[in-house]
Amino acid sequence: MKEKSDKYAALAVKAEKDKPEFLLFYKKNKKRLEKMDSIVHDLHERHSAEIDCLSCAACCKSLGPAIYDKDIERMAKALRMKPSDMMTEYLRIDEDGDYVFKTMPCPFLMPDNYCSIYESRPKACREYPHTDRKKFAQIYKLTVKNTSTCPIAYEVLKDLVKS
Repeated sequence: MKEKSDKYAALAVKAEKDKPEFLLFYKKNKKRLEKMDSIVHDLHERHSAEIDCLSCAACCKSLGPAIYDKDIERMAKALRMKPSDMMTEYLRIDEDGDYVFKTMPCPFLMPDNYCSIYESRPKACREYPHTDRKKFAQIYKLTVKNTSTCPIAYEVLKDLVKS
């Protein structure tokens, strides 16, 4: 597992170096990107099968997802808590006015990188790294940002730019 986390850390460094190339690709291919969902989704499927999220969990360790009302209700139910108690114990309001976790890494990340509330996790966690989303062009720049955190996002963009 240590070897994989070292590999993913090296990918994060490479992702930072490659971001200008990824953004240039976006500028040159913005119209074409709107029609590339199926290509991006195929890349997502391939790299999701190759990369074990549990050996990385960088998103859970470093990103604070926005937590919405439906997320709060779902998580509170799973924790057998009142939503207000769950919010008091685990959430704070960030500078954008969104609810986020009080602590990072995620308070529900277990030592083996599993999520203790996986079935009830926030929507943002369910959808991350968003590379299988429709209208991928709309979140391309977010994906560029995510390449520093997520090996799947990095590999998808690397292959997309090469294509």
